[in-house]
Amino acid sequence: MNSYNLTSRVIHWCSAIAVVSMFALGWWMVDLDYYSQWYQTAPFIHKSIGIILALVTLFRIIWKRYKGAPKLEGNTFEVKAAKSAHHLMYLLLFVLFVSGYLISTEDGRAISVFDWFYVPALGKLFEGQADLAGEVHYYVAYALIGLAIIHALAALKHHFIDKDNTLRKMTGGLK
Repeated sequence: MNSYNLTSRVIHWCSAIAVVSMFALGWWMVDLDYYSQWYQTAPFIHKSIGIILALVTLFRIIWKRYKGAPKLEGNTFEVKAAKSAHHLMYLLLFVLFVSGYLISTEDGRAISVFDWFYVPALGKLFEGQADLAGEVHYYVAYALIGLAIIHALAALKHHFIDKDNTLRKMTGGLK
C-alpha cells in the first residue's frame, strides 16, 4: 500500500478540521456570559460535534485495523516517534471524549446531538465530577493541539526537507 485510501484521507482531514474548530470554539465559549446569545448554542454545537467526532474516531480505528496503512517513512527514531505520536493523539482524544461526557452529564441530562439522537447520561459518578473533568478536558485539549502542531510540522518537514511521500500519502498525490 503506497497511500492512504480515500476513506482514511477524508476522515483524517475532517477530524483535523474538527479538532482545531472544537479547540477554538471551546476556547471562545468558556468566556461567554449568561446573557450572550451563544451561551446555550455554543456548548450545544461543541457537544454535538464532540460526540460525532468520538464516533468517527472509533470508526477510524476500526477502519485502520481492517484496511491497514502505508509504511511510515523516515529513520528508526522518526518512525517510532510517529507511531508514538499517533497513539498518544488517539489516547488524548479518548480522554477528551470521556471528560467531555463527564462534564456534560453530571446533572443526569442526556447529550443531544443536533437533536438527531441522544447519548444517555450516567449522572454524577463521583464528587466534583464536572470540575475535575473540566480541568482534565482543558489541559488535554491544549496537549492535543500542541501534538497536532508537531504532527503537522513533521509532515511539512518530510515534504519540504526530506522530499519523501509522507504528506502526499495523506493528500492522495504521490510522486
